[in-house]
Amino acid sequence: MLPIPDHHKPDAPGLHMGFDNTVSLYHVVGAEESFEDAAGALFGLLREAQQRYPGWPRVVYLDIEGHRGDVSGFEENFVELQQEFFFSVIAPFVTAFDTPLTGGLVNPDPQRDDVPDRLRLAGEHGE
Repeated sequence: MLPIPDHHKPDAPGLHMGFDNTVSLYHVVGAEESFEDAAGALFGLLREAQQRYPGWPRVVYLDIEGHRGDVSGFEENFVELQQEFFFSVIAPFVTAFDTPLTGGLVNPDPQRDDVPDRLRLAGEHGE
């Protein structure tokens, strides 16, 4: 995957139309936010972007406050959020993304626009 420039990162969380006709999705995971809350927020931004700007290139930016631990610098759940959840649920539906663990990456496959209607998480996290 190719690195993406970080100059497009919005100044505030939310959904933003970029000057280059890309849609930026920016979420900051708060220190008290659970895995489920963070996953739901990311998925919600993805759904909103597809509804408001169908088919437009999407770039996700993720920052995480707190949730520090021994696994790559984050609690295990937030390593999972940035790796397993992000790559299996979010990445297929975006052109590029930037997370604390991955840095900026470009999806080598075309962005998919068949975003599911809802998110279903299997199992419980944090147990």
